[in-house]
Amino acid sequence: MAYEMEDVLDEWSIAILQFQMEGVENASTSKKKVSFCMLSPCICFKQVASRRDIALKIKDIKQQLDDIEMERIRFNFVSSGSEERPKRLITTSAIDISEVYGRDMDKKIILDHLLGKKCQEKSGLYIVSIVGTGGMGKTTLAQLGYSHSEVKVHFDERIWVCVSDPFDPIRVCRAIVEALQKKPCNLHDLEAVQQEIQTCIAGKKFLLVLDDVWTEDNQLWEQLKNTLHCGAAGSRILATTRKESVVKMMRTTYKHPLGELSLEQSRALFHQIAFSERSTWEKEEELKEIGEKIADKCKGLPLAIKTLGNLLRIKNSKEEWKNVLNSEVWQLDEFERDVSPALLLSYYDLPPAIQRCFSFCAVFPKDSVILRAELIKLWMAQSYLKSDGSKEMEMVGRTYFEYLAARSFFQDLEKDDDGNIIGCKMHDIVHDFAQFLTQNECFIVEVDNQQMQSIDLSFKKIRHTTLVVRDSTPNFASTYNMKNLHTLLVEEAFDSSVLQVSPNLFKHLTCLRALDLSRNRLIEELPESSETTTGNG
Repeated sequence: MAYEMEDVLDEWSIAILQFQMEGVENASTSKKKVSFCMLSPCICFKQVASRRDIALKIKDIKQQLDDIEMERIRFNFVSSGSEERPKRLITTSAIDISEVYGRDMDKKIILDHLLGKKCQEKSGLYIVSIVGTGGMGKTTLAQLGYSHSEVKVHFDERIWVCVSDPFDPIRVCRAIVEALQKKPCNLHDLEAVQQEIQTCIAGKKFLLVLDDVWTEDNQLWEQLKNTLHCGAAGSRILATTRKESVVKMMRTTYKHPLGELSLEQSRALFHQIAFSERSTWEKEEELKEIGEKIADKCKGLPLAIKTLGNLLRIKNSKEEWKNVLNSEVWQLDEFERDVSPALLLSYYDLPPAIQRCFSFCAVFPKDSVILRAELIKLWMAQSYLKSDGSKEMEMVGRTYFEYLAARSFFQDLEKDDDGNIIGCKMHDIVHDFAQFLTQNECFIVEVDNQQMQSIDLSFKKIRHTTLVVRDSTPNFASTYNMKNLHTLLVEEAFDSSVLQVSPNLFKHLTCLRALDLSRNRLIEELPESSETTTGNG
């Protein structure tokens, strides 16, 4: 409903602009013949017809709103401003090492920092932070370090605390006391709990793991950090987080970015899980090739690999495995149940304005380079960026872009000579997640001359699309059904003669706000009718 209202307002604004421009043209022509001018009957008729059409649409929207209100009263629905959040998993230090692949080098680096092999001991807290997107294996790496035999011998005390969100200093401090004393803590005053911690760790070399840290509030962190200075030299804090801002706020000594698994590592992990307890299974060779292709779909994200591996562990037929291979991952219940919460936690942590900017990124094809300047202009065209008077919209857009990059929504960051981010990519699973959130609002459409007339009628609901042209002499008729289209990006997938953009394009796409043909080298000019559109080129 909100979209329908927005589109009607857009249509009204465009109609006003078109009438004004036609009136100016008519007046200019009339002045050459007579000393006065008046609008032609044709223009007046079009004004009346357009106003009536828009008025009918407004009336229809009002009726729909009235119907919704009647349904609310009838079923006694209660308005709620809160949304259901995914439950946060409470982590522990326990780990099954047999299900870990491809982290040997990461583990070695973390162990070297924990055991002091990579640094000289000095005063102050030594903080190691593992940072990466949800499902990348940060907790697993922390568990590998915490449970290592050398670590157990090296430290006098080891403490594991699942911090999560919100960050509650009293709860975290009590958890530390309980881990140290191996019994419940009956203290509820922060000062008393802090003193108890200091008594337990005074002069001792300790390792404190703070798993899943979200808070960027320095005051809350200081309440915990100031309690830990009385430990012996060589003490360590190992934190895991999704946010670069947390790494900086904690004044991390060493930051360890955690990347994706390689192709071979991904396949090995999938094979270990999907074929476990099937060492003599006669169908293993038959399904191995399909399994490798399924593992490849996960693009190195361990959580996704484990989810699909566990799903296929109980499936025995080749048809069942092929069905998973040929399905969109977000259509699988198991994927949505296990992987979606990990990404939703990061998504819900974003301010609402930035949530909308993130989901819009589903309009870009997978694995494409997203240029910061281009993305910000597209956000501006959709009115996603609001200037508060002290900041230009471009600056607001930069802030939003860097916010998303710092929280691992973007990867493969490209920087200029001054260290500013100018481009990025999205992990395929994160891209799928963005499309999952937009619920068919963003589409990548591949067309050629044979497909142009068979665009599905559901495409009428599309609001943002990239048209990948795969024919040597296409036109844009395939977009005519997309009446509510706000963004049209066009990319070429061929090399042929110069293309013509039909004048009908802009007559059909009256809601268009952003048009980008710059990625198509073969379009030389736009029709004159484009001068009356309000879309951004």
